Amino acid sequence: MAASTRSTAVDVAWTCGSPTLSPDGAAVAYVSDRDGVPRVWVQPLRGAGPRVIDTGPEPVADVLWSPDGEWLAVKIAPGGGEHTQVWAVRPDGSGLRLLAGPVDGPGSAAFVRWTGHGATLLLAELGPSGTAEAVLADPALGHRDTIAKAPLLWPVAVSRDHGRALLRHGPRGGRYMTVADLRDGGERPLLPPTTDLGALSPDGEIAYVRSDAGRDRAALVAVPGGEAPRVVAERPDADLDRFSVSLDGRVAVLAWNVAGRSELDVVSLPTGAVRALPRPPADVVTSVRVSYDGTLAVLAAQSPDTPSHVLLCDLATGGYQRLAGDEPLAGGATAELVRLTARDGLELTGWLHRAGTGPGPCLIYLHGGPESQERPAFNPLFHRLVAAGVSVFAPNVRGSSGFGKAFLHADDHALRFHAIDDVADCAAHMVRTGVADPARLACMGRSYGGYLTLAALVTYPELFKAGVDVCGMADFATFYAHTEPWIAAAAVGEYGDPVADRELLRALSPLHSFDRLRAPLLVVHGAQDTNVPVYEAEQVVAAATARGVPCRYLLFEDEGHETVRIANKVVFWDAVTGWLGRWLTA
Repeated sequence: MAASTRSTAVDVAWTCGSPTLSPDGAAVAYVSDRDGVPRVWVQPLRGAGPRVIDTGPEPVADVLWSPDGEWLAVKIAPGGGEHTQVWAVRPDGSGLRLLAGPVDGPGSAAFVRWTGHGATLLLAELGPSGTAEAVLADPALGHRDTIAKAPLLWPVAVSRDHGRALLRHGPRGGRYMTVADLRDGGERPLLPPTTDLGALSPDGEIAYVRSDAGRDRAALVAVPGGEAPRVVAERPDADLDRFSVSLDGRVAVLAWNVAGRSELDVVSLPTGAVRALPRPPADVVTSVRVSYDGTLAVLAAQSPDTPSHVLLCDLATGGYQRLAGDEPLAGGATAELVRLTARDGLELTGWLHRAGTGPGPCLIYLHGGPESQERPAFNPLFHRLVAAGVSVFAPNVRGSSGFGKAFLHADDHALRFHAIDDVADCAAHMVRTGVADPARLACMGRSYGGYLTLAALVTYPELFKAGVDVCGMADFATFYAHTEPWIAAAAVGEYGDPVADRELLRALSPLHSFDRLRAPLLVVHGAQDTNVPVYEAEQVVAAATARGVPCRYLLFEDEGHETVRIANKVVFWDAVTGWLGRWLTA
């Protein structure tokens, strides 16, 4: 393993993600920022060390090995932004070629999976208008075949003979699946919303989908053609987080989200037998891919003290082997699960990173989404803040995923006012339990969490002494006007319609209540962000400055909605730590 880049006080580790095994099981490819920018690395399981695959200077977001072993599909984010491209490259680094995505201008592309029929890749292309195309592409022959086209469409799987396709339709919170017959043009709906992740049996006769249709917790459901759906696996205490099916359709590995931590099952799909695997040697599994022969699974996993790394699981024995990744923190880092009750009686949870034993400076940190979840993962910013004497409480307010369908939709439309109240209730709980000094509380979030931070700062101005807004929405009207068309269309079910719900969205937009802003504000954004465009940050900075509120603006010219370059991450971590130190610990 390469030496990590560590400061004397906190971690500046490199990470590994999106691992994929070669079909012969002799090597693994993964995305790593070990040299500063996320790139593709290939590592033999035995013998030689890892080597980088040169796909150019732009950040890599994902990689997938083809079943014939001849190609790596690579998702690249030019400029660090949202207009991603799909490339193919030989595992030795030769033959790099563009398969899909914009060269200049709007649009985006992503690969889904190799179909198992030759070297054919299923991918999705999003056009400037928001219409999506499902495409079959062959990198060797240069062939492209569009098999479906519609707004709010996402291809999920294709049968081995390319006769059937599993397609996802609909906006956030209302997604459903269909099976399309590519020979006669027919399309068969499977289950009501919400049904999103899926796979097809090789012959296309059975669809396997993650669904919470008719239930509160997401389960794995099999939908055979012409027969009633049947539940393959479900748990009353957990949501199905993700799953992967082997190329022959006989084995599936399921990752369950159990109060934020991951547990794994292996399923024999022909018999329906479910067997629990030993608990992974990490808290959170963020990627699962079954080997093409169904005997192994390769995972990306992390814990509060261990950066994202690559694990290999033998599905027969349940043994785990660490393949790649930086070392855990020498001093360790822990996250404590906290439960509290909101003012209306709803139970909330969150993860507490303590800086000391008595009341002191405390940050309420809000995740994005909102259909996401704070979990006990590796977060170098939290490590730096704790080392600087600032405790961090990262709650899952209503609307977070991982707690069932009712909780997920508990912040839709006008219910969002209750999510803003949740932030204040979390702050009050930190004070009541002796973690936070009420005079030294701050609030921070990114993306939707940035929006919620701004909303909390203007709704409860007396609570917080400082704030940090990272690529957050400030005004729903300008967000809808400037974001990507498909993002706007998909967001209506979550936030509301920009025309029909104009007054509600104005009331929910913190920018229109900035006369109540008191907390000094650090605003962070990526210039290449087309998800939440940089205009949102510019409005916040202008409004805060006009009212005499202390404000600092940190703009990364070469980042998008995510900050992916290590050098920029360090600048970001230092800026946040310094800002909160100035207002909470000085």
